[in-house]
Amino acid sequence: MPTSPDVVVVGAGPNGLVAANWLADRGWSVLVLEAQPEVGGAVRSDRELDPAFVHDTFSAFYPLGAASPVLRSLELERHGLRWRHAPAVLGHRWADGWALLHRDRERTAAGLDAAHPGDGEAWLDLARSWDAYGDRVTDALLSPFPPLRAGVRAPARGGPHRRPRPGAHAARPGARPGP
Repeated sequence: MPTSPDVVVVGAGPNGLVAANWLADRGWSVLVLEAQPEVGGAVRSDRELDPAFVHDTFSAFYPLGAASPVLRSLELERHGLRWRHAPAVLGHRWADGWALLHRDRERTAAGLDAAHPGDGEAWLDLARSWDAYGDRVTDALLSPFPPLRAGVRAPARGGPHRRPRPGAHAARPGARPGP
């Protein structure tokens, strides 16, 4: 007599695979169903455009995957996962060349400035703003929905490039009106 799984996960993309692994690690029997011939959903690479060139088919948010507490808890590196980094994180084609985002912000700034003087410093200013807010944004993106707690903390950490908006405290849980 066949047994039924505790859970059926429909879709073997990143979210389905993480959910299936998380449940299996906690002792649930899991069946994963996938309609496509390969697992991975939008997080796949292939050589469809050119046999000599491996490209990502749809995805761009691996840094969030690497930062995910759930993915880290799966200890996938122990099972062979290797995070790989492209020479440039992303690129955008302009009429006269490419804008490339590198892991090294100074290298990115130099490339932007060479193409359009002043853009390098604007990039560094944007990067400094990210330094002030980035951990809060990442926390909000990787926390349960709605990410109220992470979102409310962000204005308090505005740093030199931002200041809290008047009235922002009103959205905090337990906030009281008045002085």
